[in-house]
Amino acid sequence: MKKRIKLTFPQHLIKEPVIYTVAKKYDVIPNIRRARVTETVGEMILEIDGKEDKVELAIEGLREAGVDVELVEGDIIQ
Repeated sequence: MKKRIKLTFPQHLIKEPVIYTVAKKYDVIPNIRRARVTETVGEMILEIDGKEDKVELAIEGLREAGVDVELVEGDIIQ
């Protein structure tokens, strides 16, 4: 299963390896499709691929870490 999500990182998480940590913990494959990082905020479009239950757990893990997560609908530049 593959899901596209938009992540918004608060300032205190910008330099933390949140994506790596969640990918390892839940055994999913992250694919960064687009990212923009400034001194105060980070935004990213991320594809997460893996077993459906693991993908859902990874998304919940991102939320628990303090990342704002939104599902992305529609086309993203390939």
